[in-house]
Amino acid sequence: MIARKIGVVLVACIIGIVFMIPLIWMLSTAFKNDFEALSGQMNLFPINPTIDNFVQGIQGEFMNVPIMRWIGNSLLVGVVGTIIVLLIDSMAAYGLARLNDMPLRRIMLPIFIASLMIPSVLTFLPMYMEFNALGLLNTYPALILPATAGAFGVFLLYQFFVSFPKEIEEAARIDGANKWHIYARILLPSATSIMVTLAIFTFMGIYNDFVWPLYATSSPEMRTITAGIAIMATGSYTQSYGKLMAMTTIAALPVIIIFIVGQRSFVKAITQSAVK
Repeated sequence: MIARKIGVVLVACIIGIVFMIPLIWMLSTAFKNDFEALSGQMNLFPINPTIDNFVQGIQGEFMNVPIMRWIGNSLLVGVVGTIIVLLIDSMAAYGLARLNDMPLRRIMLPIFIASLMIPSVLTFLPMYMEFNALGLLNTYPALILPATAGAFGVFLLYQFFVSFPKEIEEAARIDGANKWHIYARILLPSATSIMVTLAIFTFMGIYNDFVWPLYATSSPEMRTITAGIAIMATGSYTQSYGKLMAMTTIAALPVIIIFIVGQRSFVKAITQSAVK
């Protein structure tokens, strides 16, 4: 039994190291100058570390590239999109789980689940044509609206709401609470950890999205950080690995910080989802 536990720990450590290698290499390259980064030497740590790449990136000295504007756009789109997703998905899940008089309630949930099987690439062109017809391309609504509702969030919250004790809801009705009060004052506070988990997943998905922001925006001021770095990587900074890695590190910090702050709620949500 002890040998088995040791083996599991060793395998977990090896997997963790494998996943950490790209991050360590990214940080190492970010502190290298362009000559050292292109030298071909497989040095894990920079010989002459420098923070010039970060300073130039934050100050916007990369050929007047608005890096901080891109990060601001990504944060704005991610935060607003996440708030809308939490509101819409939680209300939809509440209606499907608790409102027995909701029309087509038994049909809508399988439809939501079935939509998870549809690859996003199939809806990309119709969605692009729709936003183009509405004249919303290269605007914030074009970046926010496509991610403002998802079947995954509805299904995740539905599992919690459907298992919520009916006795508490009945007691609230006896005290005079209506459907809105039960949703806003009883169910949502009880689902805080799951809501935080959904918020983390949603924000990371919107913030890290690459394909849609790349095609939905055309002006440099409207690009997100993922689309901006991709354009720079194929443009003037093709050989500037140090600068590209510095920008990637700066771009990854918000997501890493949010995950570290919310990881306790993330683990708690997994426990709650496993125990009915």
